[in-house]
Amino acid sequence: MSPREILVFLGPTLPLAKARALLGATYLHPASQGDILLAAHAFRPKAMILIDGQFEDRPAVRHKEILWAMAQGIVMIGAASMGALRAAELYPFGMIGVGAIFRWYRRWPLAPDDAVAVQNGPAELGFLPLTDALIDLQATFADLARRNMISPELRRELVKIARQMNFRDRSLKQVLRRADLPEDEADRILAGMVHKKSQDAEHALKTAMGLVNSHKSQSASSFSITNTFIRDLEAGGIDPDLAYNYNKHRDVGG
Repeated sequence: MSPREILVFLGPTLPLAKARALLGATYLHPASQGDILLAAHAFRPKAMILIDGQFEDRPAVRHKEILWAMAQGIVMIGAASMGALRAAELYPFGMIGVGAIFRWYRRWPLAPDDAVAVQNGPAELGFLPLTDALIDLQATFADLARRNMISPELRRELVKIARQMNFRDRSLKQVLRRADLPEDEADRILAGMVHKKSQDAEHALKTAMGLVNSHKSQSASSFSITNTFIRDLEAGGIDPDLAYNYNKHRDVGG
């Protein structure tokens, strides 16, 4: 299998150039509702890696379309951001999850979805992240506390401040500003930032080929197309016939 047969939905979690250096896959913008089905028909991939997804100005990628893709024999891998969320939710059905964030959502199914959310720039600027994810901030404060660089009391205070902030405004600099820390202490904390999301994304890309080659896809007979799934496609302007005829033309396009 060629890495080009793997599709990766990537946005602010990892710079595109760095991702391409790890895996020579086909890279697409963050996924939203309907994108997995459309990408499957356009590229006929062996696997898809869901890292980033859209959720504000477009509906988020649906669980049902991920299940649809797996029923067509496409290996689905999730990590780091929206991918970690969906993988934790769909792990019992065969979606592969990679990384610490996936495991965190598996362990704590009621953990907030916005813990991985960030505000980012447009596609023209490479989806440049403009804020920091709560999951990265919490990892940073935990790491600093383990190394005795901040006290347990300060860790709790910083976590509390970060959790109270909207993800559109949340950043390490803003948290430290609200905590009113001395400049030298704030600089020391800034230097210790942990980027857990990007670490998980890198791990997913590095291990993707092995995961795909060793994975057994689920049977299409275990999947049923529901009226809700069809209505979602129609609402997004997507031809519902695409959900039915994928395997009828599996050899088209290579």
